Amino acid sequence: MTGDVRLQKVLSQAGIASRRVAEKLITDGRVEVDGQVVTELGTRVDPDVSVVRVDGARVVLNDSLVYLALNKPRGVHSTMSDDRGRPCIGDLVEHRVRGNQKLFHVG
Repeated sequence: MTGDVRLQKVLSQAGIASRRVAEKLITDGRVEVDGQVVTELGTRVDPDVSVVRVDGARVVLNDSLVYLALNKPRGVHSTMSDDRGRPCIGDLVEHRVRGNQKLFHVG
């Protein structure tokens, strides 16, 4: 990721929060850029240069993306988790996700 990017996008891509939750973190004054608290949405930062912190903890970006292709078996639901306990694709790929990595399913 290079160049000026909206701060909420940086937080989202770092796995800190969804963009909507990142916006709340910003407006609540919990995000700093280069030592200054930022509360304005749409603030643009250069993630390669700026030091971004949330609640005092530095945000570290990992630009490496991993794409998985899966032929979903019959009877497995196309969701990452199921509150009814039914089998879902999240069960099949959970061992591939580490730490704060995000996994999005399509289809």
